[in-house]
Amino acid sequence: MLSAKVPLEDLGDDRSVTPTYASRGLSEPVSRYEMPEHSMDPASAYQLIHDELTLDGNPTLNLATFVTTWMDERADQLMAETMNKNAIDWDEYPQTVELQDRCVNMLARLFGAPEHQTSMGCATVGSSEAIHLAGLAMKWRWRAAREAAGKPTDKPNLVMGANVQVCWEKFARYFDVEPRYVPLTEKRFIIGVDEAMALVDENTIGVVGILGSTYTGEYEPIAALSAALDERFAKDGVDVPIHVDAASGGFVAPFLQPDVAWDFRLPRVRSINVSGHKYGLVYPGVGWVIWRDEADLPKELIFEVDYLGGSHANFSLNFSRGASQIVAQYYNFIRLGKSGYREIMESLAATARWIGGELAKRSDLSMLAAASDLPVVCFGLAGKPGFSVFDLSALLRQRGWIVPAYKMAPDAEHIEVLRVVVREGLSRDLATELVHDIGAAIDELAAGHKVEQPTAPAGAPAPGHRRGATRVSKPRTAKKTRAVC
Repeated sequence: MLSAKVPLEDLGDDRSVTPTYASRGLSEPVSRYEMPEHSMDPASAYQLIHDELTLDGNPTLNLATFVTTWMDERADQLMAETMNKNAIDWDEYPQTVELQDRCVNMLARLFGAPEHQTSMGCATVGSSEAIHLAGLAMKWRWRAAREAAGKPTDKPNLVMGANVQVCWEKFARYFDVEPRYVPLTEKRFIIGVDEAMALVDENTIGVVGILGSTYTGEYEPIAALSAALDERFAKDGVDVPIHVDAASGGFVAPFLQPDVAWDFRLPRVRSINVSGHKYGLVYPGVGWVIWRDEADLPKELIFEVDYLGGSHANFSLNFSRGASQIVAQYYNFIRLGKSGYREIMESLAATARWIGGELAKRSDLSMLAAASDLPVVCFGLAGKPGFSVFDLSALLRQRGWIVPAYKMAPDAEHIEVLRVVVREGLSRDLATELVHDIGAAIDELAAGHKVEQPTAPAGAPAPGHRRGATRVSKPRTAKKTRAVC
């Protein structure tokens, strides 16, 4: 989120934090938007910030996010011990680099990379950076092939479903690639194979398949996309790769649906991204991008960086970054192993299916997805009850539950839903309370309870999906501003 500086005179009485404590360090107001002139006791500064942050939602009850909110105490300890290490300092922290190398090897094999090929990969700051890197590799490969054929390179496009996460829109805009979206329908909330093929041409740098849509948790038909692209290549020679956005499903499918072909077992899949901080079970933010073979990563994108004593290959949008998430990812891999991940994912899926089954018993709810793929439950309201999913979300918030309400992507914006993401930390006991509270909230709304918020926020999209106008965050007393991206 972007933040904007505002004139101090517009802030009025909101310029200072006024503590209620009587201790010396907190006896005077503390400037909100200007750096204070004087220092304060560390304990006082901690207490001030700690108390303010209690106004945030409870991470355990945050069912909106896919991001990990709990790790075991040994993982916490390792992360605390390595927070002062910069992952980019290869010569100073060679063992951290070794742990990243091991993670890339483990992931390449988990995703079915052939042993006779040299897969490449790296850690990233979440899947957003990973997607930008994969997109750049696709664009560079396409451009090189066009130049070799003596054809123009000025109109690259990328084919994807309208349900993609906003980072794909960012990639297309930032790196001058035409996004071609496959619209949704009332009955299809993921990419359609025939519809995608109709958008593919010789300028297509790639087709994106999502292993776990953030809207409904569904896997897209990646094997069918691969087969259709194979047919297209045989027909007219248009050779288009697939990138799999496995941000959410990359740590789920190998353990819950091992027979589903979505990864490097399909030769047309050339790159995969996955979020370690989602079902990889690591705190934010760490992502990974893996290329099937070194030929899939153009050498022109790789920098040989001389830094602090040694030369190393680097492909990233960032430079300095903390090492602790990489260490924590490796900890999870060796601590849990395949059997541990499988046990956790099976448990999460069982809880999600139970929630979906209980909610499906209510005639006033309409189920869209109930953990058929990701451990996600997506549902809407049946009929015309006189209140909206946004009212229901707001009332659940009063109980502490953060259950997002949103409209589906184009052309299904008229469908409004709520989504529950089941992660570690949501026990069956808490799930029972959730189901009870959803029922109680519906009954309360049906009885005429009014919630103080708009019934349907204009253009309210799914979390992580923003198109058009973008909010710039300012202090609450400042004038609200929208900037067009």
